[in-house]
Amino acid sequence: MELIKNLPEVFEEFAEQRQKSFLAMKGLKDQGVPVVGAYCTYFPAEIARAMGAVTVGLCSVSDETIPDAEKDLPKNLCPLIKSSYGFAKTDKCPFFYFSDVVVGETTCDGKKKMYEYMSEFKDVFVMELPNTQSEMALQLWKSELIRFKEYLEKKFGVEITDEAVLEAVKEENKVRKAMKDLYHVMALDPAPIKGGDLFKVLYGSGFKFDRKAIPAEIEAMKEKIEKEYAEGKRLDKMPRILITGCPIGGATEKVIRAVEDNGGVVVAFENCNGAKSFDKLVDEENPDVYDALARRYLNIGCSVMTPNPNRLDLLDRLIDEFKIDGVVEMTLQACHTYNVESLAIRKFVNEKKGIPYINVETDYSQADIGQLNTRIAAFIEML
Repeated sequence: MELIKNLPEVFEEFAEQRQKSFLAMKGLKDQGVPVVGAYCTYFPAEIARAMGAVTVGLCSVSDETIPDAEKDLPKNLCPLIKSSYGFAKTDKCPFFYFSDVVVGETTCDGKKKMYEYMSEFKDVFVMELPNTQSEMALQLWKSELIRFKEYLEKKFGVEITDEAVLEAVKEENKVRKAMKDLYHVMALDPAPIKGGDLFKVLYGSGFKFDRKAIPAEIEAMKEKIEKEYAEGKRLDKMPRILITGCPIGGATEKVIRAVEDNGGVVVAFENCNGAKSFDKLVDEENPDVYDALARRYLNIGCSVMTPNPNRLDLLDRLIDEFKIDGVVEMTLQACHTYNVESLAIRKFVNEKKGIPYINVETDYSQADIGQLNTRIAAFIEML
């Protein structure tokens, strides 16, 4: 399948996908399609999709509503939580407005309390996410998936069959495979495209509600990138950077720009919008679909897990596969789980992988752009 448009146009379409999807969602709501909103990579979207619902990510990534949030929440709280709560409380997020139910999860203390306050003005279903990846934790998480299924059945008056869940699993696995194939073009050296353009696709694809259509579109894009690369259309050789840490999007894309405006190229993202979301598939051969889902989701390597070997395993593979020269970890102010774990990441990158590492702590304001550029420029120059 050949893409008609040129690549810059395609990247921009993905960048604008979130805005464009507001209208698409209104159309779906008018047709009576249920909408399930969520805040986390641990959210088992397949269960909601199995009943014909549309799922959408609700994390807000701008400081626009933080002053409203701070009327209820402490000022020294993570900006992602304040922004998400602020957009919900002020009804400025159409996705939140259209959601019939919002699914939360017990990842960090700030989010847990946010869901309590949110439930005063929205239907909120909170899943009990274990903070370890043991066999006992797996059983708890599987029981939570089944409890979520039963909640949806009761709320919407539907039956969610195992067959329908398996169908949704197969569909989402195809999306994961396509996305993984796409971001693997960045293993080419020199890089074929900028990391900022790749990120537009990774982030924007989460707001495409027709999941069946995504794989072909992504496959066509990958083929076009590879074809142009073979024809000599590629970036100059420059230091290859991996970004890890807190979720990136909106305001925090300033970190990607700081790398790419100062002589580096981001070739890999190990965070919620990047490899973490697509790395592992759900086992379609497992006769127990809820066991298969529980295993896949619980194995995500997030800093809320203790210990957290799966994050190091993914970093290990990405550093090798993408020939990484340096690692930039972006942590949000007051995100204690990621901030505390940054010591382990620094040690792993410096000592085990033998490459440079820098941690940049930021928020959703634009006040630190000069400082970010200075620090990251110095880091890249050192490489």
